[in-house]
Order: sequence, then C-alpha cells, then structure tokens
Amino acid sequence: MITIKNLTKKYNNFTALNSLNLQINEGEIFCLLGANGAGKTTTINILLGFVSPTSGTASINNLEVTEHTSDIKKYVAYIPEMVSLYPNLSGIENLNFFASLAGFNLPKEELAQLLSKAGLQENAHNKPLSGYSKGMRQKVGIAIALAKKAKVLLLDEPISGLDPKAANEFSEILKELSENGTTILMATHDIFRAKEIAHRIGIMKEGNLVSQLEAHKISTNQLEQLYLTTV
Repeated sequence: MITIKNLTKKYNNFTALNSLNLQINEGEIFCLLGANGAGKTTTINILLGFVSPTSGTASINNLEVTEHTSDIKKYVAYIPEMVSLYPNLSGIENLNFFASLAGFNLPKEELAQLLSKAGLQENAHNKPLSGYSKGMRQKVGIAIALAKKAKVLLLDEPISGLDPKAANEFSEILKELSENGTTILMATHDIFRAKEIAHRIGIMKEGNLVSQLEAHKISTNQLEQLYLTTV
C-alpha cells in the first residue's frame, strides 16, 4: 500500500532524508522511531504531498505521490500531534464539515455512529471543540478518517501528550483499524506504544533508516536498548 524507493530530501547542504527504502503492506502498522530531526516527519510530509523529494519516489496504492497528489487524498487521512479542528464547532459539526470536504455528505445519525466508533463519548458529540481534551480531539480525527474510508492513515506523534488511558484507547482504535485493512504509518517517540501496536518498527537517525524489525521478535527492553544505542 505504501512503497518508498531511494527517497531523498535535501535542504541546501542538509540531508533530511537519505535514500529511504520502505514497503508497508495493506493492514500493517509500521512505527517510525527516532530523535527529532531524524527524518520521520519529512517522510510523512512527502507522502502527504506537502514536501517534494529531491530524488526517489513514494507511492500510495500504486499512485506516485508527486504525480497524483489530488487522487491520493482520497485514500489518505492524516493525524498530526495536534489535530486542526474548529474550536467553535462541535465534534459532530467538525466531522460533518471535513467529511463533506472529502465528498461525503452523511446523515447526522451516521456521523454520531462514526464518533462513537472512534471512541468519543456520546455526551461530547454536540459540545464545542474548545472544551475537548487532546485525546478527544484525536478521536474526532479518527472519525474523519473513518468517514473518508481512508485506506492509509499517516500519524505524526499522535500520542504525544496523551494521558495513559487516552493513549491506550487510541492504540486500541488503531489496532482495530488495522484489523479492518487500514494501513498505518506512525511516527512516534513512544517505544512502549510502538512495541504494543506495530507489526514492524523502523529506527531512523540523521535521515537514514538504520534498523527495521518485526515487533513480535523483540522485547520492549531490547527495543529500548537498541533505540538508545542507535540514536
């Protein structure tokens, strides 16, 4: 579902991404670990079409990103560290607005079902976003991805700042999406969550993917030690 070949991004003399090669299958959760500046966000921004690569290619659902940016938006949903929503609108109003932008005009009952499926409590559906916690906002972001029927979910530090309960709820939603066929690429600093939810984990350093491993073949302690010795 995601194919990256020799992907490089340079800013003058600085190499943000250096010949990255990566393939992520349908329904797979792949977590990218690495320090700030390692290249995780650059990778996601190229897949989103926000940044053009210096060389190499990136494809989603067999469509090359730089050539099919508008088409790829049909397949992709993006959840950053802080989801950009309208604070004066309610959860259900935000969902309706962003779903309609993607071409989906859904009845209120279905919008409510999507918010509930994303884990947002019913009594919050009609309250303004200004009163939402970060975890609640992330759930609206998940509901938007569900409304779009996104095949690919790109996440950039989505768990950062969440309390343990909210982080666990978010992780469970990601695992359920994966089981239903959604492909997930998540950049994170959270070694524990990466080990818990990922099928595979990559560790990046200075624009290079220096380690790639199957999550079930390594313990959390081993992963932590590998990460610390790498970065």
